[in-house]
Amino acid sequence: MKNIAVLGATGLVGEEVIKILEQRNFPTKELFLFASERSEGQTVIFKDREIEVLSDYESFKDKVDLVFSCLDAPLAREIVPKFKNTAVVIDNSNAFRMDSEVPLIIPEINSEKIKEHKGIIANPNCSTIQMLVPLYYLHKKAKVKRIFVATYQSVSGYGRDAVDELKLEFEYLGMCQDIEKLERPVFSHPIGNNIIPQIGDFNEDGYTKEEMKMLNETRKILDDELIQVTSTCVRIPVICGHSEAVSVEFENALSPGEAKEILKGAPGVKLIEKSDDYPMPIHAAGHDEVFVGRIRKDLAFENGLAMWIVADNVRKGAALNAVQIAELL
Repeated sequence: MKNIAVLGATGLVGEEVIKILEQRNFPTKELFLFASERSEGQTVIFKDREIEVLSDYESFKDKVDLVFSCLDAPLAREIVPKFKNTAVVIDNSNAFRMDSEVPLIIPEINSEKIKEHKGIIANPNCSTIQMLVPLYYLHKKAKVKRIFVATYQSVSGYGRDAVDELKLEFEYLGMCQDIEKLERPVFSHPIGNNIIPQIGDFNEDGYTKEEMKMLNETRKILDDELIQVTSTCVRIPVICGHSEAVSVEFENALSPGEAKEILKGAPGVKLIEKSDDYPMPIHAAGHDEVFVGRIRKDLAFENGLAMWIVADNVRKGAALNAVQIAELL
């Protein structure tokens, strides 16, 4: 039985972590919940117990064995190191992902790396997780050489404020109001009835931070610095569920039929085989699996496949992956 803390307990990912801990009956002795001062005093029901949200993590810092950090990166960099000497921290931000001393873990892929931790284990980016879960099994057979991916990411990937912003814009659109005039605290452009081809700040080469995460994290997780990844990450007016159009070039030939046979029994994957059926965000919401469909030969590569990948970004893309890491611990 573990004493557990959830940092950022009232955010979308923090709430989902708490839900999954209960659903999967994780061996929890005592649960401590931390959030900002505006959430202090709120209560959360966990296994029929009412637990108060605290705004002072110092009060339980030395009492916990396991910490789920669901904080944004700046706050994670400040707080997470204060727990790592007395507990294991599974961090959901991008603060430590590329640290050479921090394992970056997808349990279906590189669980053996967990034992290398020095107090912190990083959860990958949601888009990287859902792309690599199915690709890993194909990589073992034919070896991935290049990946071209366009992501269509729901607003919940940003957080609750983005969900609220989209709902408000939908409400205004329903009343035939001009959403251009609305004050937007999250996005620099309207997201209702629109898509935004930018997630994160741009670098000097014109790629965003989100796009570079997919390259750098893929190389670290698959332990291969030669893999090439080009991505275009797009925010779409969907509340939950990320989708990805993925083209992969392999070193060795792999037919669509062979790929489907591999993915049929792959842990964490739900294969949609019919050519006239395909996964969509409404199918993935609330589910643990990464959904894969529309597998076909890529016409641009001799050894290439194209496919469509969908997952619940808050669940498998963040909270579930973190709890699965904890279960392996």
